[in-house]
Amino acid sequence: MKVKDALKKIRIRREDVERSLILCAAAMVVALALQQNLTGREKAASDDGAQLPVTAVTAAPTDTRPTVVYYQSGEGYLVPVTCRVENQDGIAKATLKKLVSSGQNDLAAARLGLLTTIPEGTQIDLDISGGRARVDLSKEALACRDAEAENAMIQSIVETLCQWDTVETVDFLFDGQKRSKLTYGSDVSGAFSGGHVNFESAETVATAGAGTVELYFPSASGRMLVPVTRTVYSASDVTTAMLELCKGPRPDSGLNAPLPPDCGLKGVTMKNGVVTVNFSKEFAQALTGEAGDTALKAVYFTAMQFPGVKDVRLQIDGQDYTPAGDAVSTSLNLDSDIVSYFPGVVETD
Repeated sequence: MKVKDALKKIRIRREDVERSLILCAAAMVVALALQQNLTGREKAASDDGAQLPVTAVTAAPTDTRPTVVYYQSGEGYLVPVTCRVENQDGIAKATLKKLVSSGQNDLAAARLGLLTTIPEGTQIDLDISGGRARVDLSKEALACRDAEAENAMIQSIVETLCQWDTVETVDFLFDGQKRSKLTYGSDVSGAFSGGHVNFESAETVATAGAGTVELYFPSASGRMLVPVTRTVYSASDVTTAMLELCKGPRPDSGLNAPLPPDCGLKGVTMKNGVVTVNFSKEFAQALTGEAGDTALKAVYFTAMQFPGVKDVRLQIDGQDYTPAGDAVSTSLNLDSDIVSYFPGVVETD
C-alpha cells in the first residue's frame, strides 16, 4: 500500500508526514501477516489437517558495524540515520543498497518516518580508489519523478559515501555511461563532495567573504536531528556555529529550535581538542525531559563538525555542567532510538 492511498482512507489526528509513513509501515506489516496466515491455512488444508512444521527464522548477523544512511524526510530534508550493517567487504555498497526502493527497504525507512531515495530496481556498481568513488547506477535510476527527487538521490548517495575516510569525491555513471544531466535536468557531470546537506537559502545577495556552517535542529516531531547548512558572513568556526544555533532555524523551515529563544552564548574556547561552550542561565530551561537530550545532541554535533574537535563540554554562567549518564550519544539519529521514541505515534478514529 502506498502512503498516498493510506492517507485517503485513514484520517490522522496529527497531520505529521513522519507519522503517516509509520502508519503505512504498520499497514504493510498487517498485510504481510495476513498473507502468511492465509498461506498457512491453504497448506494445512492440503495436508488434511496435518500440523505444520515450525519454520526456522534466520538470526540477524552478529558481526555488524554502525554506518550512516541519508534518507529523505517528507519535508524534503536529507536525514542521516545511524544503523548497523553486516561487516563485509564492500560495506559501502551494502549501505547504499538500503536507499534503493523495495518492500523491505521502504518498510525500514517508513518505521523511521523517512523515505528511500533511489528508484526501485536500481542496481549499483561501486568502485573506490584514490579518494574517489565511482558509482554506476542502472537505467532504473533515471526514473525519478522530478528534479527534486533526482537531487535527493544524488545528494543522499554522496553524503552516505563521504562518511568514509577513503572517499573524498563521488562521480556518477548511468548504465555504464557518463551523463551531463538526468531526465529532469539535474547536473551530474562533475565530481561531488559531501558536507553541504540541506543548504539553507541565503537571505542576502552579498557573497563576498561568505562561508557556511552546519547546524543541527530537531525535526517537527522532535524524533531526530536534521542537519542544515547555513551561509554566514563571519568566520566559519565553532563560535559562529554556536551563535547561529542559538538563533534557531528559519521560521518557514518546519524545524524546531533546540535552545530557548532567550538563551545567550557567553563564550566558546578550545584547548587540546576540547571545545567548552558557555551558555547563559536560560540554557538550563532546555535540559528538562527528552527535549534536554535533543538540545545536548544539537550542541554536540554542531561543534563536532570542525577539524580538531575531539570533545565538547558545557558551562552555564561559567559553571561546569555535566550531563547525566550517556545523554550525549556519539551516534547521530540511532535507528533503534527513533523507532522506540514514540510508541503508538499514530492515532486514528
